[in-house]
Amino acid sequence: MNSTPTPTSIDLEAIEPSRLLPFNFRKVDDAVFVSNALGEWVILNAEEFQSFVHGTLSTDSGRFRELCTKGFVAGEMETSTYQDRYWSRRQHVMAGPTLHGFVLTERCNHGCQYCHSSVVGMDRTDTDMSIETAEKCVDFALQTPNSGLTIEFQGGEPMANWDTLVHTVRYARERNRILGKALSFSLVSTLSLMTEERLEFLIENKVQMCTSIDGPRDLHNKVRIYKDGDTWEQSTTWLKRINERYVEMGLDPMLYRVEALPTITRHALPYWKEIVDTYVEMGCRAVFLRILDPFGFAAFTHKKLGYTIDEFLEFYINALEYILELNKNGVQVMERLAAIMLSKMIGSDDPNYLDLRSPGGSVIGQLAYHPTGKVYSSDEGRMVAAMGDEFFLLGDVNTSDYRELMASQRTRALVLASTNDGLPGCVSCAYKPYCGQQPEYNYVTQGSIQGRMPESTWCQKHMGIFDYLARRLRDSDSEEMAIFNRWTINRPQEHFLQPVGSS
Repeated sequence: MNSTPTPTSIDLEAIEPSRLLPFNFRKVDDAVFVSNALGEWVILNAEEFQSFVHGTLSTDSGRFRELCTKGFVAGEMETSTYQDRYWSRRQHVMAGPTLHGFVLTERCNHGCQYCHSSVVGMDRTDTDMSIETAEKCVDFALQTPNSGLTIEFQGGEPMANWDTLVHTVRYARERNRILGKALSFSLVSTLSLMTEERLEFLIENKVQMCTSIDGPRDLHNKVRIYKDGDTWEQSTTWLKRINERYVEMGLDPMLYRVEALPTITRHALPYWKEIVDTYVEMGCRAVFLRILDPFGFAAFTHKKLGYTIDEFLEFYINALEYILELNKNGVQVMERLAAIMLSKMIGSDDPNYLDLRSPGGSVIGQLAYHPTGKVYSSDEGRMVAAMGDEFFLLGDVNTSDYRELMASQRTRALVLASTNDGLPGCVSCAYKPYCGQQPEYNYVTQGSIQGRMPESTWCQKHMGIFDYLARRLRDSDSEEMAIFNRWTINRPQEHFLQPVGSS
């Protein structure tokens, strides 16, 4: 248990440990949020919590039966059932990396002030990934023992190296006809180099598309510098065009849409309502309110664009409450991070979001491939390298053996550093079953891959949001719970899976 003060005094000598299974707890206002290794939780008032730990809670009460059903009381759940439920949340541990980020080029025609990728000008074709290297990256990625994987085209602006993108898609599809993995492709792009011809290739080859929209036109254009025109107009026009094509193909518009993400800078803080409204007006079903990361150019522009965690949480909660009000008025839109957290707390399936799992996504959840063929622990690890530090370099597709890379001492250190059960502060946290670590973030902000949670802005952000959600779950009525439950529904986008077998 952790050391968070409880609403009432606890007589330690009165505790009956033989009746209690391991749990963590956290004071939330005048109540106590209690969780266990199964991911189950209850919110107890002060008297209930005291009775629970002292073993005096009436065995005839509904609360006692709830605690038994959720695995808090010893002897009330079959050991095999407990084990099955425990490991159902940890299936990712043995699965292997599912996300493979291919940096096709470091060139970009934008000069975004917060760019995480530390991009170069459009004339630097020497930073393009060659077709030969791309094939080696595909061969390397397909060695994952995971039955499914996504190759994500990143940059820079990945469409600046269009020929390699096209070849990679065709080569990976052909290689996978024999392997039979659940293969998918995604493209992270400003859409500024999109044409109808390119769109048809991406549509025909089932490449999912994602872009960045930072809010209303003026806000978006203020930080996403583009000398060749109105980047907001260009991105939103293509977003709408792609969504129209999905409808023309007969795909469910509630499920198949361009994913768009805003990055929240200091300029955005007063405009939480306008940002949400922009996404609703574009027909988006979700908005992912992403905090400014400490990587790439953003590490050097923080004084101009950054803010405190408290300022971000105020912005985030204002936006989330507005989104909830929209839902109550019939507008179905979700906040993606809250939906992920709720899926882990009340959903039937864990979404396997790499930043909120233990062990985390570094290496065993994702790999990043530099244009030269260097392999990094993650996209963030590759960004650290762009800042001049190769700490997260694992190997090279030209020379490295996949198995040796995955079993290396560096890989093991990163896995241990991202395991909540081994980190002070995390091991005793009530939100441990739902949270995770990113060693790359800890390294950049605190100089250690383990991180120090009492000082960690990563921890402060997630703790603040989890506290807010705990309060909402405690106080929500049936209408609000129906909204939360709807947000946890995760329908697979099977259209984007590549065909397997003979052509």
